[in-house]
Amino acid sequence: MAYRTITAEQLTPRIGAIVSGIDLTAPLSAGQVADLHQAIADHQVIFFRNQPLDPVSLKRLGLHFGNLQAHALKGLPDHPEVRKLHADETSKHVAGEEWHSDMTCATKPPMGSILYLHTLPTAGGDTAFSSMYAAYDALSDRMKAYLEGLTATHDGRLAFGRFDPTGSYPVAVHPVIRVHPVTGRKALFVNKGFTSHINELPPAESEAVLDFLYRHVENAYFQCRFKWEQHSVAFWDNRCTQHLAIWDYFPQVRSGFRVQIEDPDLAAAA
Repeated sequence: MAYRTITAEQLTPRIGAIVSGIDLTAPLSAGQVADLHQAIADHQVIFFRNQPLDPVSLKRLGLHFGNLQAHALKGLPDHPEVRKLHADETSKHVAGEEWHSDMTCATKPPMGSILYLHTLPTAGGDTAFSSMYAAYDALSDRMKAYLEGLTATHDGRLAFGRFDPTGSYPVAVHPVIRVHPVTGRKALFVNKGFTSHINELPPAESEAVLDFLYRHVENAYFQCRFKWEQHSVAFWDNRCTQHLAIWDYFPQVRSGFRVQIEDPDLAAAA
């Protein structure tokens, strides 16, 4: 995996790399953008150190990969595409504290998300990522055949209803097995955070199959775990990964900003 303008240090054989040799706070060249596109395709999630971004530079970075997508929850007043992620001693919940892919309740889930953290606890607050390529590949041929052609309903109320029970949240239907539009690889596309049921199965069977798949994607052999430092950045491909924000640092502060990138290739992914 050779790149012209960056270096990528692989974290695990299946997922994750730390990218160096680039300044994300500055405008990027066409060559740098091309290398980052290739790196995200190669590694599914890429990480950067010492990148002191702000909402403006974070949006500029995200726009190299597609239009920015507003989140179901509110963004910043001056930058509605940017969502503040903040946890402290008053928090009752934190975003992403169970395995999920971002906003799969949307008709067009994001291609990816870029998260920048500027304030961190003294210990803890890691994020774990799991490869849905690896999860799919590890299934038996019989299970792959069984899941092929099934669809699942993804309901935003499952993830966001606890924050605002009176809110109106999107609901969408997606294939259980998704073909990645760039790599052509198959990936599992159900997650505990948003998926309510498999549409073609009776309720008890749907529940049993989803419970198996949710436990399956948590296999440590499919994962990498990122230890954040101040001004670190994570950029993940939402189409082939799940992630978990580990809330083990209460009551300390963990804070930053995130953008989501629209998926320009959704029509080719089904």
